[in-house]
Amino acid sequence: MESHLVRIINRLELMTTDDSNLKRHFERDGVVVAEVSFNNDPENGPVFTLRDVAARETYTFDSIDLIAMEIYDLLY
Repeated sequence: MESHLVRIINRLELMTTDDSNLKRHFERDGVVVAEVSFNNDPENGPVFTLRDVAARETYTFDSIDLIAMEIYDLLY
């Protein structure tokens, strides 16, 4: 059985290598709870932006681990 957190991290890692799709949606029971975008900024390095749909808040992360934990909390 694969960890939920590992699956989230795998999806985020794919974003860092996939130049064509830099946005992902994460759903719970068919409802989007989080929208994530990725930007590899030459000045600031790789940055993930998380939009919490329900709270209408946006957060920025430079750590894949931290954003994965935040997404996990929104999903489970």
